[in-house]
Amino acid sequence: MAEVGKVLKEIENLRDEMVKTLVELIKIPAISPDYGYEGEYDKAKKLLETIRDWPFDKVEVYNAPDERAKNGVRPNILAYYYGEDKNAERLWILTHLDVVPPGDLSKWTVTEPFKPLVKDGKVYGRGSEDNGQSLVASLYAVKAMMNLGIRPKRTIILAFVSDEETGSKYGIDWLMKEHPELFREDDLVLVPDGGNEEGTFIEVAEKGILWFRIKVKGQQVHASMPDKGLNAHRVALDLAYNLDKRLHEKFSGKNELFEPPESTFEPTMGCNPADSPNIIPGEHSVTFDCRILPEYGIDEVLKVVEETAEEVKARHRREIEGKALPEINVEILQRADPAPPTDPDSEIVKLLKEAIRELRGNEAKVGGIGGGTFAAFFRRRGIPAVVWATLDETAHQPNEYAKIDNMVEDAKVMAYLALK
Repeated sequence: MAEVGKVLKEIENLRDEMVKTLVELIKIPAISPDYGYEGEYDKAKKLLETIRDWPFDKVEVYNAPDERAKNGVRPNILAYYYGEDKNAERLWILTHLDVVPPGDLSKWTVTEPFKPLVKDGKVYGRGSEDNGQSLVASLYAVKAMMNLGIRPKRTIILAFVSDEETGSKYGIDWLMKEHPELFREDDLVLVPDGGNEEGTFIEVAEKGILWFRIKVKGQQVHASMPDKGLNAHRVALDLAYNLDKRLHEKFSGKNELFEPPESTFEPTMGCNPADSPNIIPGEHSVTFDCRILPEYGIDEVLKVVEETAEEVKARHRREIEGKALPEINVEILQRADPAPPTDPDSEIVKLLKEAIRELRGNEAKVGGIGGGTFAAFFRRRGIPAVVWATLDETAHQPNEYAKIDNMVEDAKVMAYLALK
């Protein structure tokens, strides 16, 4: 434990430098072109400048092409620090460069989203906790070893990737498809992008994710003459009600690994172009967010959606000006099929539990979540991955912040994973 102790102390010494690095990264918006922004290029450039003189053994940049982004690329950076045992498993720590848009600026009352502020032991700004806190923690877990000339037991691969917030098409998903040689089945994988305030929750499973939008087309008319048109709003309400009911009935199983323990099917958005109370809308859309237990397939869910849509279409069918209405289309906005859970007895889980016990005196518990992370991509390849961090859970909110103590203490856990 002597080397571990030295590294932990050095991480404490690096606290101020960690804060400074986090502040500099927050200043640079790294928002997806999906939201109308330029992507992660400038932030990746800043990160590469930051570590330029650090003695990493290898730093590689993999640019996923995306013509919408600045310079036409979405950067993915891998930084290697070799371990003393070349045959030992490698430890991946994956964080993401991108952040979500700031949202309603009037709700940012502490500081502006990209003008970071250090106050009361916290660093405020968009992307501070998601995922800047863990990104910086991973960097300085390694920097502490470098400063002391200590090699870890395992080779550490720090991955800083793009596009996590909008599906990973240009991030880890792209890397795995285009460069499968980078990954090994005996890799140990930590994704520090979820957790709780105590740092005692280890995520080993995720529900599948399905976002879909139902678009209904009827015939717009004046509200005083409904017989001359077809109310798309009424059709969409009928469809949404029946979908909500049937999906919950058919996929009603429970899995106590998750909280909540069942699949969820939530109508989240509805809209139509009617801008007056006396207009019957000819179009209406309803969006669902579904989080599906691994026991069920997304194709099964989509089959129920399509069957229900056909029944509702038949129930409301009318012919207007020679055209059969309503028209109902289902658009898939996001799909992430559930991956097999990480075995709670796998090495990475046991090692992380040990680190939390030794460094914090706490017993960690394992469980599943409804959200989606990088871990699912590894699990689909048979590589055990865990999601863990110590978070106040301010991600995506106005006045998002990272607690400095969380950043420093998580860096210690990351170092422990590499050294033990």
